[in-house]
Amino acid sequence: MKQNTDYGVDIQKTYLEIMLSDAQTYVRCQAVFDPQNFDRKLQPAAEFIKNFVEEHNTLPTEKIVNTATNSKLEVPTGLNEQHYDWLLSDFETFSRHKALERAILESADLLEKGEYGPVETKIKDAVQIGLQKDLGIDYFADPKGRLMGLKDNNGQVSTGWESLDKKLFGGFNKGELNIFAGGSGAGKSLFLANLGCNWALNGMNVVYLTLELSEALVAMRIDSMLTDIPSREIFRDLDTVEMKVKLVGKKSGSMQIKYMPSGKTANDIRSFVKEYEVKNNRKIDVLLIDYLDLLMPMSKKISASDLFVKDKFVSEELRNLAMELQCIFVTASQLNRASVEEIEFDHSHIAGGLSKIQTADNVIGIFTSRAMRERGRYQIQLMKTRSSSGVGAKIDLEFDIDCLRIRDLSEDEEYQEFDKRKSTVFENLKRKSVTTDKEPDTPQDPTKGEIVKPIRAETDSTKLRTFLQNLGNDEEE
Repeated sequence: MKQNTDYGVDIQKTYLEIMLSDAQTYVRCQAVFDPQNFDRKLQPAAEFIKNFVEEHNTLPTEKIVNTATNSKLEVPTGLNEQHYDWLLSDFETFSRHKALERAILESADLLEKGEYGPVETKIKDAVQIGLQKDLGIDYFADPKGRLMGLKDNNGQVSTGWESLDKKLFGGFNKGELNIFAGGSGAGKSLFLANLGCNWALNGMNVVYLTLELSEALVAMRIDSMLTDIPSREIFRDLDTVEMKVKLVGKKSGSMQIKYMPSGKTANDIRSFVKEYEVKNNRKIDVLLIDYLDLLMPMSKKISASDLFVKDKFVSEELRNLAMELQCIFVTASQLNRASVEEIEFDHSHIAGGLSKIQTADNVIGIFTSRAMRERGRYQIQLMKTRSSSGVGAKIDLEFDIDCLRIRDLSEDEEYQEFDKRKSTVFENLKRKSVTTDKEPDTPQDPTKGEIVKPIRAETDSTKLRTFLQNLGNDEEE
């Protein structure tokens, strides 16, 4: 049967009559069955059917419906599978059409008030109305195909830092919300830019949205990262910079840097991404937003002064956007002042609190200090992750202070050996301290019966002090 484009009273009446002929058909339509979608003449009958099924868990007969609502429904005979298939398809389209129509009418007042967020939600909900046709995964049917699909479509993408990848079981997933959290000046923007470089060099299409720094400043930092030219020397030889950037660009994906004023919403980000994809005829692989705290919820009713509520809505909207776009989605967030002197991060150190933690898939804290940066070190801690059991794990990264590049410390063989030595010695000292905490058994002189005190050539504290001095000497060399 042909699908209808005119949803008049007669066709709506036919829907109800076919549903009354088969309980299973009604159940399949139940998810989108809304009495408000029907003509006023048929709304009483539709409402009665819906309430009757909910109360009695069975479908009423046409006689019961007609008697209760003064309707004139007539259940047809001789129906076959084609009729029921037509109903399912046509009724789904009808329900979506009516819901969209109603959403548009209800949005008029909201548009006048400038409340665009609820309008988008209403329209989006209406468009997404549909029957439950997707039954999920048949687990035993095709294990290899299932796993290959996961690998190809939603598989993990390496961060470019092997030590972090190991803790995340491979990297970040598409459609997830990932947050790097750090205090003021900790290097949040630096981490996002480095991640962008890693992914662009890997052939991916990267979009970097900055709500704080200018496009030119972000671009200049990336110039230094990709060319290995120290940032202080960028302006000394612009021709060399241009040549190196273009050379790298030929072997890389794309990198788009866009400034957005603070106060923008997830809707503004969505609009930009759609415009970018249309004009460039390519889908983005990575979206970096610097940073979450400067965004606002789509609803104007939510006050910016209530950080918990504001960040809850913003985080949820960003995660929905990540799932919608199916890209690698990374942003940053501020740690509160209480975290500055801490060597361990927890949920309480996130500005705005638990709402971000609950929503995000991965939250990674950034440890830093002036001394650490001067020594070329950064440390990150996994505060939350859904992909592994590595919560609380700390990872050391190498920082090139001249070129602003953050690299995996595991690539530094000298540091690996140093770290191995350090761990071994500390473990030995720890083990000795445990065994020497207790007063040792003191032997007696069998001739005099006097207690002979044990003799130690060198104390553990002396060993530790010597070891630390040697480490300092090694670093200076």
